[in-house]
Amino acid sequence: MPDIFGADIPFVHFCGIEPVSSEPGRTRLRVKLEPHHMNQLGIAHGGITMTLLDVALGTAARSGSDKSAVMTLDMQTQFIAPGRGTLAAEGRIVKAGRSLVFVEADVHDEAGTLVAKASAIFKSTRQRERAENTSHVEA
Repeated sequence: MPDIFGADIPFVHFCGIEPVSSEPGRTRLRVKLEPHHMNQLGIAHGGITMTLLDVALGTAARSGSDKSAVMTLDMQTQFIAPGRGTLAAEGRIVKAGRSLVFVEADVHDEAGTLVAKASAIFKSTRQRERAENTSHVEA
């Protein structure tokens, strides 16, 4: 599985979201909608659209710094049109501080129609190192 701009995010792979491009402060991703992504109306379920936005926002936030991990603190989403076909997202940094990053993203369909947009605040964090060997740990 390809990584998502330097991060292994199993849920993103599970959803079928693919990285397209990345530059400092801006990332692009896409997802080809499959039957399991749809709601009862036959359009993209809001969960896949929000996940695509969250990943675009988070990867953009991470792209502008030292590539440290980030956590979503707040996310506001607006659904504008039904999602169909392949959805493309772009995330952009609006302002980056020492520990908080303000970002925005949008999702368009193949015809270029705006499907949804979001803004968010992320907190930069250091990834905790995993213990190499926990056999010596006592309960």
